[in-house]
Amino acid sequence: MAPKTPPLPLYEIKYRKNVISRGIELFILFLLFSLLAYRLLSLKNHGLNLSFFLALICESWFTFLWILIVSTKWNQVEPKTYPLRLLKWTSEFPAVDMFITTADPVLEPPLITVNTMLSLLAVDYPANKLACYISDDGASPITYYSLVEAAKFAKLWVPFCKKYNIALRAPFRYFNANLSPPQDSSQGFLEDWKRMKDEYKQLCEKIEDASTQDSEACDFAGDFGVFSKIERKNHPTIIKVILENKEGIADGLPHLVYISREKRPKHPHHFKAGAMNVLTRVSGLMTNAPFMLNVDCDMFANNPQVVQHAMCYFLGAKDEKDCGFVQFPQYFYDGLKDDPYGNQFKLLHEYFGRGIAGIQGPFYQGTGCFHRRKIIYGLSPNDKINTGELRDEYLQKTYGKSQKLLASVAQTLSAGSNIIEQLNSDSLSSTIEEAQQIGSCGYEFGTAWGQKNFSSGSKCLSWAGYMDLQQRISTLGFLSTGEAGDPLTVHPTRLLFLDVHLQVGRP
Repeated sequence: MAPKTPPLPLYEIKYRKNVISRGIELFILFLLFSLLAYRLLSLKNHGLNLSFFLALICESWFTFLWILIVSTKWNQVEPKTYPLRLLKWTSEFPAVDMFITTADPVLEPPLITVNTMLSLLAVDYPANKLACYISDDGASPITYYSLVEAAKFAKLWVPFCKKYNIALRAPFRYFNANLSPPQDSSQGFLEDWKRMKDEYKQLCEKIEDASTQDSEACDFAGDFGVFSKIERKNHPTIIKVILENKEGIADGLPHLVYISREKRPKHPHHFKAGAMNVLTRVSGLMTNAPFMLNVDCDMFANNPQVVQHAMCYFLGAKDEKDCGFVQFPQYFYDGLKDDPYGNQFKLLHEYFGRGIAGIQGPFYQGTGCFHRRKIIYGLSPNDKINTGELRDEYLQKTYGKSQKLLASVAQTLSAGSNIIEQLNSDSLSSTIEEAQQIGSCGYEFGTAWGQKNFSSGSKCLSWAGYMDLQQRISTLGFLSTGEAGDPLTVHPTRLLFLDVHLQVGRP
């Protein structure tokens, strides 16, 4: 990890002056109070006039809302990170587990998931410190096939992006924005560019052809045999290691793991939050990184330095309570100029978001967020685990009966730094059998996984606020800053994540 007192700060937070806007807002507030004063002074003259009382109530409510708005926007902040300063400690970077969630191959086409995956595999971060886990709640063989084919393409795409320092590393966006290579490019770049475009076009054709086939006509032989004769809501746990960086090469490709948790008709699956629980447990067993990133399948990395920006906050914070989690704003690409319909949430992010960040930090938005693993496990920042809480009896009651998972949990809770030595020295493939057990739908029964009660004194684990209709709101049990530390939001010059709101196609 970075030194406790680096010579230069990794991030700084500046407060906007906002003198003019504050003056206007206070003037409007003065007018509202003046109007209320007039209403109250004129109360005797109007008597029991219904319209007068309705106007007084409405104006009082509007004044109250305006006070909330002004107080929220009053202390707007502009955080700034310095990833170049972080590069001095590249060898000491902490590991990060990246989660991608998808649920329906029809509503969320596999090609969208593939582009999100490729953008994350190609980020500027040591590959031996990264692992990408993809949760497929649809248990779709088409999604798995698309990921397998995309992994082959990634072996060409990731080196290409890093060799030429490509800024936009989701191939569908890169080739749509660059219909032809720059005219002043070198001959080597032109050849590589044409090859990448042809390879990506072939990948799109394979995925689209597979998506149009009837599932009954698919060949379920070999690696796809596990998908035969299964139903979307009734199937066992499916875990496949697609890519594995066995040699630990920093310039290679990160681990890539496909997960489809067990589902049974009579067992509640808790939608996305339940999938996040399984991702947390399986990743804890396989790689056990101290930090985790979760994104939706339609939210690709728009900036290859996204992980570095997050680490600037985590490693640069003087105290862990100063940085509970790092939330990136959610924007959409190809939005209309000036955002006339408010689709980009610019007002929300630029003014209210920065204002909330100046108070205590942003809300968790359900995607584009980095978390500390130990907080998901129920340990608040700076708190130390009691010796009694590391006993097997307590750990089994809280985290389940998987001994290998309990060993990784104990290691995470007792670690005194952002670096966690991986207990499992075997290959990821050797942990699949154990991972399938902790991915079963009955593993959480009798444990603290998914519990939401903070006041009882019992430990609250993971993605506790199970989602129902609103899958992106109140999904975490640690949203209370007293439990998780102050969250931070990131507003870099180049947006770090962009959400997809259109169909993705071939170039």
